Parts: sequence; structure tokens; C-alpha cells
Amino acid sequence: MQQLTPEGNRIVNDLAQRYGFSTDAVTHMMFAVLNGNGGMAQFNHPEFGGSGQWMQGGMMMLGDMFNYGLKNSVGGLCQEISNILANQPGLLRTGSFQSQSQSGGGQQNQATGGQMGQSSLFVPDPDQNWWPQDLGSPSSTGSQNNVQYAYFPNISRLAVKTGGDVWVYDTQNHQIGGFSQQQGMGSSIIFSSQFGTVSLATLPVVSRNGQTIQAQPQSSTAPPAQPTPAPAAPSANEANVFDAIAKLGELRDKGFLSDEEFNSKKSELLGRL
Repeated sequence: MQQLTPEGNRIVNDLAQRYGFSTDAVTHMMFAVLNGNGGMAQFNHPEFGGSGQWMQGGMMMLGDMFNYGLKNSVGGLCQEISNILANQPGLLRTGSFQSQSQSGGGQQNQATGGQMGQSSLFVPDPDQNWWPQDLGSPSSTGSQNNVQYAYFPNISRLAVKTGGDVWVYDTQNHQIGGFSQQQGMGSSIIFSSQFGTVSLATLPVVSRNGQTIQAQPQSSTAPPAQPTPAPAAPSANEANVFDAIAKLGELRDKGFLSDEEFNSKKSELLGRL
């Protein structure tokens, strides 16, 4: 787990004294805002009324929904942490970023553009750049529950980390626009491209943990994110849902939908699976 530097701890102590929270609570919120790329936070701490969500611009949801004094304090804390992180050169990701909770306690993060950099507040995370370094810098990264991915469109490569293993795939002529990990028995990793919704297990595996894998039919070389080596193809309903999400993303990118509207509709569509 990433740690705070002495400078980071000094800032946490100062915020704790001024806002009346413990250093443990403020540290929790510091990482929640960092994980939300400075513009949002999903948190769960008893001093903040349990689980809640903050978004820059005034949106705040707390478990203790009618405690307006607590809302003001938590909102002020989140905004000040956001301002502090924004003043750290190169710390926050460039490009678009999304973060959302899922039913069952799952978590999903997606980012496009530059990677999160280093700062004087946080000890460098050794797991931040987990993909083979010869792949270069990804155009987009993301995570869902225990699966992480990084996409390298210029060299047609996709890196996926699951179960402690790092797999590299040849994306061929796919232009990948999104990822999803289906839940429950028979779960699989799927992605969306210009050809629709596709199972990750259909892509050729290039390497596993840095070891080259000779071209062969997809079977045991698929990552262990699913209990069966050859997951069933998505149903028509699932394909329609992910196609709809992709179209919503296009509308958001063109300015027809706000991030809040996009995330709300996306959660509604995912709830149909």
C-alpha cells in the first residue's frame, strides 16, 4: 500500500487539527481523493458517517445524510485536499478519468492520457507501473476489482494483471474503447472495439510475466480471472448494454452529456446485467 512521506504526514496533521478529524480519517480521505484524480472521492470511514462520495463542484453523499455540519466539514476537507494535490506538479493524471463503486463492494477506475506522477507527499508505489517497461507508456489504464489493464494502441498491445500474473496480448486490428469484468460464476474480461463486444480470451497471448508464449489456440493461456478457460460468448442483452455504454461515452466526449449524467446512466445499464 502506498505511504505518505514526512511532508505528507505534516499536511495530514495540519488538516486533522483544523477540521477536527483524526489523522487516520484524514489519511483515508487523502488517498480517496488521490484515487479519484483530485476531482472525486469514494470513501468509507466511521468519522465520515460510513461510506460516501464527494465530487468537485459541490456533490456530496454521506451515510449520515441529514448531518449537514458533517457534510460541510467533509466537503471542505475534500476540496482542500484536492487543491493541495492539484498544486503538486505532475501528480494527477492528464486526460479523462472515471471512478465508480459497483454492487457488492467492487470498484472500477479508468483513465486516459498521462500516468499519475510522483510528488513530495507520497512514497512512490512500486506497483504503479506494473506492465513490462519495454511497452512504453499506455494511452489508457484501468482497474476493476482485482484486475488491472494498460492499453498501448501504437504497438497493438494490451497488458492485463490478474492473480499476480502479468499477461500481454496482441490486440490485432481492434481499437479498444472500454473494458469490463463480468461478475459471478463464469465471469470473464470483455472489451469493446469497433467490432462490438469481444472476449479477452479471443486475443493472442504474447507473453506471461515477461516470458514469450508461442502462438497457439487460446486455452490455458487465458488469464485466471475466469474459472473456465473458454468462457461463453456474451449474451445479446449483455452486448446491447455495453454497446449502449460505448455510445453514451461518445455523447459525453462530444459534450452532449455531463460526467454525472454519463456515470448515472452507465450504472443503470450495468445494473441490468
